[in-house]
Amino acid sequence: MKKILILDDERRMVDLVELFLKPQGFKCVKVLDGKEALHVIRTQEIHLVILDVMMPGMDGFEVCTEIRKLSTVPVLMLTAREGKEEVVKGLTLGADDYVTKPFDEEELVARVQALLRRVPEPAPAGVASDGYRLDPEEYALLWNEGRVQLTMKEYQILEAMMKHPKRTYSREQLLAIGWGYDSYTDPRTVDSHIRNLREKLKKADFPTAQFLVTVWGIGYRWK
Repeated sequence: MKKILILDDERRMVDLVELFLKPQGFKCVKVLDGKEALHVIRTQEIHLVILDVMMPGMDGFEVCTEIRKLSTVPVLMLTAREGKEEVVKGLTLGADDYVTKPFDEEELVARVQALLRRVPEPAPAGVASDGYRLDPEEYALLWNEGRVQLTMKEYQILEAMMKHPKRTYSREQLLAIGWGYDSYTDPRTVDSHIRNLREKLKKADFPTAQFLVTVWGIGYRWK
């Protein structure tokens, strides 16, 4: 069953969207603010996000930007009928499609189904890169006959970097992935986890320096 995250600061709107989608066999997760939505993205398997643009506090543009740092999940925006500028900005920031308010059931369902058809089914074996694979059930990095047991935080950090090799992640981005967007944890905590991760990999004769790279003044990347 596909799971859809619905974000709107108005309870009646998230309830309405759920009313349209549940009869089509979708499971809906309803949230009323951006921080809660990002927490769901980090902790649950979500197949599509529907979010409203105009919200107090963290608006839909900010949420979309943060989602794109964490996931490639399809994003469908809800926008005002006269909001052409909103549409352009949202698509530029990483949204995949939009629906203007007021919308009807058939249009919303059709756009959701169209977006989901474009998304390939994920491989069940976990994230893989250059012959190295993450096992999501055992929280371990595997290669040939090698194996390194990871903590949950180490796994989350490594998973993010292996999903997007050669992309540089700042400490703040890795902190959001492992600890939450609104975490008060010192970003330098990430350095400690990276250091521990490197030590584990080196002890297992993993070519650490070849793959886990420090980008001075910015953060880290999986090469």
